[in-house]
Amino acid sequence: MYTLYGIPNCDTVKKARLWLEKKGLSYQFHNFKKDGINPEKIKHWGEVFDWNVLLNKKGTTWKKLHPDEQAKINSSSKIIHFLKENTSAIKRPILEKDGKAICVGFSELEYEKLF
Repeated sequence: MYTLYGIPNCDTVKKARLWLEKKGLSYQFHNFKKDGINPEKIKHWGEVFDWNVLLNKKGTTWKKLHPDEQAKINSSSKIIHFLKENTSAIKRPILEKDGKAICVGFSELEYEKLF
């Protein structure tokens, strides 16, 4: 079973969901805003993907922070805490298969390779 993590109004998440649906692949959608996310899950993702990939520094949540605040988010534990409290700063979507993270972000080419 696939699980797609993200925010429903995110354009990239919408593209991933549409791609999965067009391919007839069933998945469960986990809404960060509604369902939250636990620190253990974020830690797991950090072990699979580089923190620089997982932490969306291009988004407004990160950009709104003062550079001094950004500089303080400099360890795994601080990143995990920040992402738990600011789920919009998680690069999305994140796709898992049977609880194992397999992809972050959406690229039609990457999804084609996975399936």
